[in-house]
Amino acid sequence: MSIAQEVELAISAQNTYTDPVLVNERFNFSIVSSSFVGTVTLQRRFNTSDSWRDVNTFVTAFEGWDVQPGGAQYRAGVKTGEYTSGTATVRISDARA
Repeated sequence: MSIAQEVELAISAQNTYTDPVLVNERFNFSIVSSSFVGTVTLQRRFNTSDSWRDVNTFVTAFEGWDVQPGGAQYRAGVKTGEYTSGTATVRISDARA
């Protein structure tokens, strides 16, 4: 499986995640929402055989960037039981994408 450098996904259900993004240190992350009610979780892993680990959670719209260990994969989504209603558009990109 090829790992993307940028993903975007409109999430309107629980247990829904973006494809993973390979981050080489700095990355951009945004959640655009006007009606979403729920929790978006940002997750990280270092190898495809690793389990996903929670990095942060968000309950409102967000725009930002962060610096993390190089070579990590990130994804974002809504865990089972953490969706109520609406749609959140989530975007993750490596800063060099």
